Amino acid sequence: MDQKELSLSGFPQNIHQTHPPQDTAARYEHVGKSDENVERGNWSSKTDYLLSMIGSAVGLGNVWRFPYLAYRNGGGAFLIPYTLMLALAGIPMFFLESSFGQFASLGPVAVWKAMPILQGVGIATILYCTIANIVYPSIIGYSLFYLFASFQSPLPWADCFSWWGADETCSRTPRDPLCNLTLDDGYFEIVNTTWLQANNETCTNGSEIYVPHQGPSEQYWDKGALRRTSSIDETGEIVWHLALCLLLAWLIVGTALSKGIKSSGKVVYLTATFPYLVLTILLIRGVTLEGAYKGIEFYIGSQSDFSKLADAEVWKDAAIQIFFSLSVGSGTLTTLSSYNKFHNNCYTDTIIVCVVNCATSVFAGFAIFSILGHMAHVQDKPVSEVAQSGFGLVFIAYPEALAQLPWAPLWSILFFFMLVTLGLDTQFASFEAAITILLDQFPKFLRSKRLYLTTGVCLLFYLIGLVFVTQAGIYWMNLIDNFCVGWGLIITALLELIGLSWIYGVNRFIKDIEMMIGQKNWLFWLWWRICWLFISPCLLAAILIWSLATFAPPTYGPVEYPFWATALGWCMMIFCMMWIPIVAIVRVIQAKGATLWQKISAACTPAPDWGPYLEQHRVERYRNRPDSTEAPIRVQLLTLPEL
Repeated sequence: MDQKELSLSGFPQNIHQTHPPQDTAARYEHVGKSDENVERGNWSSKTDYLLSMIGSAVGLGNVWRFPYLAYRNGGGAFLIPYTLMLALAGIPMFFLESSFGQFASLGPVAVWKAMPILQGVGIATILYCTIANIVYPSIIGYSLFYLFASFQSPLPWADCFSWWGADETCSRTPRDPLCNLTLDDGYFEIVNTTWLQANNETCTNGSEIYVPHQGPSEQYWDKGALRRTSSIDETGEIVWHLALCLLLAWLIVGTALSKGIKSSGKVVYLTATFPYLVLTILLIRGVTLEGAYKGIEFYIGSQSDFSKLADAEVWKDAAIQIFFSLSVGSGTLTTLSSYNKFHNNCYTDTIIVCVVNCATSVFAGFAIFSILGHMAHVQDKPVSEVAQSGFGLVFIAYPEALAQLPWAPLWSILFFFMLVTLGLDTQFASFEAAITILLDQFPKFLRSKRLYLTTGVCLLFYLIGLVFVTQAGIYWMNLIDNFCVGWGLIITALLELIGLSWIYGVNRFIKDIEMMIGQKNWLFWLWWRICWLFISPCLLAAILIWSLATFAPPTYGPVEYPFWATALGWCMMIFCMMWIPIVAIVRVIQAKGATLWQKISAACTPAPDWGPYLEQHRVERYRNRPDSTEAPIRVQLLTLPEL
């Protein structure tokens, strides 16, 4: 690349007037008349923003992962490491990302004008955001399929119906093992348990023959919904009922985001609040069922095991759950907060969203385990045998429990509609991050064409996402979840912490925040300094190292992945992360300086137009910096086309 000084290409210039030409709002449908930032737009109200942030944070993981982790890691005792990790890692990271986006009013790539050497972190965010946008709607599609299937009585998974493909291994109750019995004449005969009891015979060790068994809800998930093949090697065909549900999911997302945050900010009034209504209804219904107390005690009651706190695995699970449930490192927090007005109190927002998110996880556990406790009571099983996590909980165990209730279709409709709304909220935020990245990259060309951009990206992501609704789609989804969603987000979040605290400077960052929320005393900032400089980076580094050290090849239930699939997973993760060192090296090479250290120092220096988006918000230390239109930029920011 040419080494001559270039102006900032592909990114919006940060020095803008408050009042552009009067036809701006008419040209940009995503801009309102009362917006402070009339180029990018702002949230219509504080409620729109808070509900969108809560909707982004409160997702499927709050329902299908936290309750399982709580009972597995000591019940009520798990709340101790969970709360500590919230205070030490979750809230500091949330505050950091939301402040970063709000200060610059830029998305997760353009915001790295603050430190050009770490612009690769933004590019990695693009890739992870793209992967999430392709994979996550498939889960919404699964939920939509189950929602539509719930409009019939009896529910399809209530019994082994041949019309959806149930085979001879399907049974509502486990089948007794057979016995390969040796007769007196030396011949062998296979008999069942009933014959043995009637003839006062016993089956010798090693002679039992266990009969394969699947409950109707499990087999309906495999054969009726997924039509799952035996491994990832067998792609099979597109499952068209899932493909149509995926299309509907994208139509909802595209419609809700057709005008950006102006339209999605209204949809979240339903999608962010409805799950709480359903969880409350399910909890009230659950606690009135016989045996519900068994599930609640097992979840977080008298069976709490405080000895689990000595297990490092428990602390790792708590930290990972906090980290992912708050959507840290994914670019969504930076994106949503970038549409705030400059003087919005992002600190108060952080406390509200984080507390609501974690309280929702605990609350959801009561609704889930009260009904699972009833199912365990009816089947005369311990709760541990019916409790599952992930897909197994929301598409197998819980539907099976709902099928045993009076008015089963009603409860099933409510539950799966709740899953759809939970998924949509998270998808709205993730997709808005992807669109914002493109709008910030090519503002003059794309902002007036937002509707066409949204439509085109939705269509592209839908076509790519069809791989996840093939008969092997669940294997691909599980593979990507294991490699791309986990470690990558931890690495990007860790680099954010290091970059803002140690390279950009924690004192400078605090002064930036005080420009927005007002000055605070030194005691207030002492806690945040300690967390951002030491505690949070150490915790994230420990989680990353621990996860890598305890890595095991991915599996889907009993199905193991072939070597090529595991290798592909590593390659996907490496592809997403490799841009961080590549861009850093390019930045150092392009930077001005006679020595290597001078070049590195220049690459770590903010771009000349870094600062608040609007001129009116630039205080003395930013207003006096050279405008990029008046002086050439000496730290060139790499644009996506150049990569």
